[in-house]
Amino acid sequence: MPERFPKQLISGYRTFAAHRLPTEQSRYHELSDIGQSPEVMVIGCCDSRVSPEVIFDAGPGELFVVRNVANLVPPYAPDGEAHGVSSALEFAVQVLKVKHIVVLGHAQCGGIKALVEPSAPLSPGDFIGKWMSLLSPALDGEPRKPGESQHDYVTRIEKKAVSTSLDNLMTFPCIRIQVERGKIQLHGAYFGVAHGSLSILDRATGEFQAVTQTLPLGYESARPHSASN
Repeated sequence: MPERFPKQLISGYRTFAAHRLPTEQSRYHELSDIGQSPEVMVIGCCDSRVSPEVIFDAGPGELFVVRNVANLVPPYAPDGEAHGVSSALEFAVQVLKVKHIVVLGHAQCGGIKALVEPSAPLSPGDFIGKWMSLLSPALDGEPRKPGESQHDYVTRIEKKAVSTSLDNLMTFPCIRIQVERGKIQLHGAYFGVAHGSLSILDRATGEFQAVTQTLPLGYESARPHSASN
């Protein structure tokens, strides 16, 4: 017997087709005719609780999204191997000409927990362990502080992963050049799963500032990213 497609997806599509699609049909026709041209790329985690399109209330064609374990950006490595994140970055910058790249971290990240609290590999390939080793240098430079709870330490590393990925973005020549020319802006953000809170990285201080109703629009855009931050 053929495997059955998940019922909740069929139900979800029918709801989409009956309610949302009619209000956005013209937008889908437009996107089909002229193609996509999103101004924002989001690099997020594959955690099912952290959907950029939901968090930012984005419509079709507004975000170009790549998701992986722990929202990591590897350093630029033209080594002839296959690189999923790098290929997405290349397309976003060189073809779509995005104006903003956002690294979206989040609370309770399983990838970060696996790095901070190592355990036996889940498979002989240890794919998660090898992937998370991208953060090992940053972890070595961020030891747990005296009196710091495990929860607070994991949270700090989750946020460190965001800033590390921002630094790694600047190792890509095509991104660095566009940032220096003022054509692309890099941003860091952090989503709190329990309360649905959002914080934005202030690179001048290295602190994450909570988004409130009074936070000015374009708050972070005034602070261009530099490789030293």
